[in-house]
Order: sequence, then C-alpha cells, then structure tokens
Amino acid sequence: MTFDPETATFLIAGPVKIHPRVLRAMATSSLNHRGDYFHGVVKEIRDLLPVMFGTTGTQVVLSGSGTAGLEAMYSSLLPAEGRVVVLSNGNFGERSDKIVRKYAKNVTTIAAPWGQPIAPSAVRAELEKGDVSAVCLVHNETSVGLTNDLGGIAAEVKRAGSPLLLVDGISAVAGIPIQIREWGIDAIVGGSQKGLAAPAGLALVHLSDRAVAALHPGSFYLDLKAHVTPLEKNDTPWTPAVPLFLALREALLLLKEEGLDHRLAHSRRLAEACRAAGEALGLELFPVKSHASDTVTAFRNPDGLGDPEVRKTLEKEYNILVQGGQGAATGKIFRIGHMGIADWPDVLVTFAALERILARHGRLPAPGAGVRAVVDHMP
Repeated sequence: MTFDPETATFLIAGPVKIHPRVLRAMATSSLNHRGDYFHGVVKEIRDLLPVMFGTTGTQVVLSGSGTAGLEAMYSSLLPAEGRVVVLSNGNFGERSDKIVRKYAKNVTTIAAPWGQPIAPSAVRAELEKGDVSAVCLVHNETSVGLTNDLGGIAAEVKRAGSPLLLVDGISAVAGIPIQIREWGIDAIVGGSQKGLAAPAGLALVHLSDRAVAALHPGSFYLDLKAHVTPLEKNDTPWTPAVPLFLALREALLLLKEEGLDHRLAHSRRLAEACRAAGEALGLELFPVKSHASDTVTAFRNPDGLGDPEVRKTLEKEYNILVQGGQGAATGKIFRIGHMGIADWPDVLVTFAALERILARHGRLPAPGAGVRAVVDHMP
C-alpha cells in the first residue's frame, strides 16, 4: 500500500489530524488584516481562548511555531537579575534550556534522564538556595511521552514566593488538565497544532497579571508587550497569518461545542487504551508509567526491531503514520499521538497493524490481545 497523506491514519505527536471544518475555514479569499471583518475574527478568538486555557486572562496569539511562543515568553519575561532555573528531561526541555541561555546570564539546569520525571523535591532544594527569579519547565515532554508533575512543582515555586513560573504547555494545553490560575502559572505557551487540532503555525500564550506587569522588550517581532496593547483593539502588531487565524477560530468553536472537559477525558481514555494495548503486546513504555502522557504514548522498539520494521512498515504497508524518537531517543522508540480529534478507529487500526507486524517477526504474544485491550477501553 502506498502512503497517502490525504487518507492516512495520522497519529504523530503533532501536528495532528484536522477536522474538515477547520480546513475549510482556511479556504477563503484574501482579507484586509486591518479591516473590520478580520478585527471581528480576532474578537471571536479572544472570546474563545479561555475555553482552551480553562481560564480568563491576558491571552496572546502569535504568528509563529510553538518555539516562537517560547522565545517570546522567555525574551519578554526573564528577569535581568537573579538565577533562572530550567528543568530538563527530554528534547524540549533541552530546547528551553538553549533558549533561556540566550536571554539569561545566570542559569541553573535541573536535569533528569529522559523518561524520568523531575521531582518537585529537586526543585524545592534548588529554590531553597535562594536568588531564583524564574523557573522554566516543559509540562508534557512530547519527545519521551512523559508528563511532569506541574502541580507539585508549581506548589514549590509558590511556596518560594517571588519566582516567575514559565511553562512550555505546547503539547499539554487542551490535552492534559492544567489549573493555570490555581497553580500560579505566570505564563504558559500552547501550540495550535496539538490538543486544539488546528494547523501548525500559531503560538498561544496565557499571561497572569503579574506576568503582564513584568513584560519588557527582549525581541522585536516576538515582544509580547507589543502584542498585548493592539489586542485590546482586536488587532495585531504585525501582519498575522490570516488563514491560520480563521482556522484557529473554527478549531476553538469545535472545542467549545465539545467541551474542554470532554476532550481532556477523551484524550486520557485513548492514552489508557494505548498503554493497555501495548502491554498486551509486550511493548515496553519508554517513560515511567506513573508519569506517562495522556497526549502521546512512547514505546521502546522491540529488541531486534527498529524504525524500518515498525514505524516505516506502518507507513508504507498500512498507511498509518506514527512518530519516531528525537535526539537521544532517535531509533529507540516510536510514539503514538492521541490528542486533539484522534478517535477510537485511529487507535484500533494502528494496533491491528502492529499485531500483524509483530506476528510477522514472531513477536506476537497473543493474537488479538492489543485490539481487544483497545475495545475494552472504549466507552
């Protein structure tokens, strides 16, 4: 079977499958981005963003990838004085560390092996040393399918008093429960192409009142302060990616219709099904099971089998797209994304194909066990 992107089962860790309504929203004539119609679109987006973040507040849309959102957050908020603590236990934690070091002089990195969570106690120990002005972390480390204990870490930061808490929530927002206001998160970046199931190319940033007061110019295009004031007039400081804004509006409307709680619960059920099916097939989770992600499941490649036998076979023979490892995990794992509008048929056909692949290599412990585990988790 030849891989066909238009008909494929699409379960990578982002971008994710996009609803036809969202795709159609982009297919419109050119718009004047300074005209009343587009200002109305921005107003609708502003009204809908709290549905995605689960709270109200100052929320900014940037034309740029999630990494652009991270650079905007760090360049606009990292204080000039004091230490900045960065937590790193995966590819995206390492990316945050690199960005932070572009804008902060005194950086301390708390690292854990890939697949292992960052313990809140390790954060507490660093905070107790004093002189910490900001703590930066990835909530959901997509590269290894692991969710850090953001609530526990946030409690330690809050106990310390003054540090800003800056979060990469790109693969967590609209996929994993986050209590932004209750946990005291000062800034969190979401990505359009993950749990929201919109096209890639927009970064969404939620700012606390304390963060808004602390904004300062650190970049030109990505200066968050330059975005906040125009938004009050439903405008953008620079030319926005108009088709993506239209898609964003439609994706937010779909989320509102579905309900954030329902989407979070649905992502969790799919994750539990994937973990159970993998276990039934003898596949080993890469991260610690207690911190396994609800938006992407990472399995180790079976001994003796690699990307050509597993991931590439899924793509070339079964028209199923899952994702391989990144950085230090390249060639060692494959990752199944189940966020956004991923659904039961996607997961069923993926594990049916995995069973066929494992059987071909004499590695299938019990025929039908993976598919049966998925079915047992269906509502």
